[in-house]
Amino acid sequence: MLDEISDLDGQSSDIAALIELCESEDDKELFTELQNELSSFDKKQQDLKIITLLSGKYDACNAIMNIHAGAGGTEAQDWADMLFRMYKMYAEKNGYKLTVIDVLEGDEAGIKNINFIIEGENAYGYLKAEKGIHRLVRISPFDANSRRHTSFASVEVMPELEEAGEIEIKPDELKIDTFRSSGAGGQHINKTESAIRITHIPTGIVVSCQTQRSQIQNKEVAMKMLISKLAEKQEREEMEHLAQIKGEIKKIEWGSQIRSYVFCPYTLVKDHRTGCETSDIQAVMNGDIQEFLNSYLQKI
Repeated sequence: MLDEISDLDGQSSDIAALIELCESEDDKELFTELQNELSSFDKKQQDLKIITLLSGKYDACNAIMNIHAGAGGTEAQDWADMLFRMYKMYAEKNGYKLTVIDVLEGDEAGIKNINFIIEGENAYGYLKAEKGIHRLVRISPFDANSRRHTSFASVEVMPELEEAGEIEIKPDELKIDTFRSSGAGGQHINKTESAIRITHIPTGIVVSCQTQRSQIQNKEVAMKMLISKLAEKQEREEMEHLAQIKGEIKKIEWGSQIRSYVFCPYTLVKDHRTGCETSDIQAVMNGDIQEFLNSYLQKI
């Protein structure tokens, strides 16, 4: 933070010197350089402002994300896959590392459910904006009559915590089930009950993992996901309590519809919480979602 402030201070001195030169000399190149410097300064200033908003308890953490296809079969499962690709490209463009934890493939195309981790500075702080229902409107490539379809997918975002910390989990609050893994994975998977499902009885939260080779490894991953879900729930409740103290009517629910992606009859991506929108839907699907993330940070 101090380095960024120092950089801005130095750049402001350069801009002041350029302004003096522009006033004394009629030079188009100097004027163009000044415009570029002012544009660069404004962007850095806005970026710094966003960084100051990343002050939440878990904002600096990695993000554990889940995408679950809604009702609608292949079309909804393809939409879940499209969202996963969007986040994958966002991660690549921002120098983050994405690792798939667990995936359940669709029957014909796409995915039914996927859990993955995005690792990097402030990953959770930015991506917590994505929790909620994402809505797609398009002419379905899976419809022989080329009709317009509306599909939904839910996105969960949780901070990755290495240890439980303030999150207290008692052994008698857990129901642990084992089952045979499904999908790809070779002979070892499917023949043994290595997959794990953990239910946190007090909250009803359920997590599962089946991609690791052993039951112990699957249990470790599932427990990490459970801790993260409980931490996200705690943070959400704290934000709601703070909003009540401030006199705001604000219900923070991961299950609320947050954004629409319309491919037909026009192109538009619109966030229903912030009003942020763009007609460049292809750029958004290619991972250019920072504007939406920043708008959410400025709104909360």
